[in-house]
Amino acid sequence: MKFLFFFLIFISGAKAELNVKSLLEEGNELFRQANELTVDDPEKAKDLYLKSALRFERITRDGKVENGKIYYNIGNAYFRADDLGRAILNYRRAEQFTPNDHNIQQNLSYARKRRKDALGETEETKVLQTLLFWHYEFSLSQRFTFFVTFFLTFWTAAATLIFLKRPFLKWIMGIAATLSVVFGVSLVTESRTIQSKRPGVIISDEIIARKGDSESYEASFQEPLHAGTEFTLIENRKNWLHIELIDGRQCWLPEIAVSMVR
Repeated sequence: MKFLFFFLIFISGAKAELNVKSLLEEGNELFRQANELTVDDPEKAKDLYLKSALRFERITRDGKVENGKIYYNIGNAYFRADDLGRAILNYRRAEQFTPNDHNIQQNLSYARKRRKDALGETEETKVLQTLLFWHYEFSLSQRFTFFVTFFLTFWTAAATLIFLKRPFLKWIMGIAATLSVVFGVSLVTESRTIQSKRPGVIISDEIIARKGDSESYEASFQEPLHAGTEFTLIENRKNWLHIELIDGRQCWLPEIAVSMVR
């Protein structure tokens, strides 16, 4: 009986794995078919792109498979289907796993340029980006590489100084130590930001932002917000989200109109 029990577990696991592989193949095939129809039958192509996205989403939901590649595929399928909100959402999810992937960053940047809501960053953010350029201009992996390089340079110079009493080695140690601290602090800050902030994306085509957590409140802005606009969650209350936009403005949105990146 014990052998039969483990055999059934093995078989069920094999079926689950086979199902994920099958869904991946179906999603890729639907995406390929859609590409062939984009010119001759755009509506049919859009339908196939959406079906492709649903196959890929089942892999993440039912197959419990999450990585940068699968979310990148989902983002591409939604982007081709003109669903800008879900495209940006999944590109953002993809970059959580592979933050320095060139294709992800390129597609995300292009999708952001197509948004209807052109929101500028706050003056405080612009000043910080200028003063702390190394934190904002360099990717996470680049900053980590710089940190390791300067950290090793410091200790190499320190070890060399024991045998060679050269003044320039102390200068190298000082510069390397300073830059190690700079990039180390940047990495720690990035890690805490990722853990504390809860980013999200509007997925509804159009939604009216409110001054409170119900439809009875007045609109926060003259114009509605649109799909693809990103925000940071402040509070979740009764199926309404209190959020902050990139330009610093705050408002309330119904939970059904948005989706969280993580």
